[in-house]
Amino acid sequence: MQALPDLVGPEPLVVFCGMVGTTPKPRDHYYETPGNSFWESLHLAGFVDEPLTPADDHRLPSLGLGLTDLQHYVEPTARGPRDRYELDELAARLERWQPEWLAFTSKTVAHAAARELGQRRPGLGPSELYVGGVQAFVLPGVSGANRRRDYDGRPTRVAWWRDLAALCGIGPDARP
Repeated sequence: MQALPDLVGPEPLVVFCGMVGTTPKPRDHYYETPGNSFWESLHLAGFVDEPLTPADDHRLPSLGLGLTDLQHYVEPTARGPRDRYELDELAARLERWQPEWLAFTSKTVAHAAARELGQRRPGLGPSELYVGGVQAFVLPGVSGANRRRDYDGRPTRVAWWRDLAALCGIGPDARP
């Protein structure tokens, strides 16, 4: 899958991080696959005032939100292929951007980052995982394939998004 340019403006509140896989399918926008709940969750949690679509991804930096991907490669080794993730590059970008939160948009992405850093796998919500000095918040996967009834004790994926928004002081559940 093709990497898209980072969409991050000055002083971002949250940088959302997905993962670029190894499939060759080109893409034009972040989170554009059918059934993906990223854009709906962003709105329902209160990060944005109106519903947005993948074609609106360029608007997020002006709203204090950023989009990036964890680059995923398959590296040949003597023992066979090994997954490799560009955590050093992501950490350097986060140090430059200095967001308040890094939001992994699935446990899969968070687990890949933790494995690369030699740390234990985080669960959903605020984690002890830091990348580039920025604390990670793990959101449930936004893929259409991730539609289940229980999200680590929460009835919906959006409940976790609202927790992140509240930590940022925005959204319907923001704490004064």
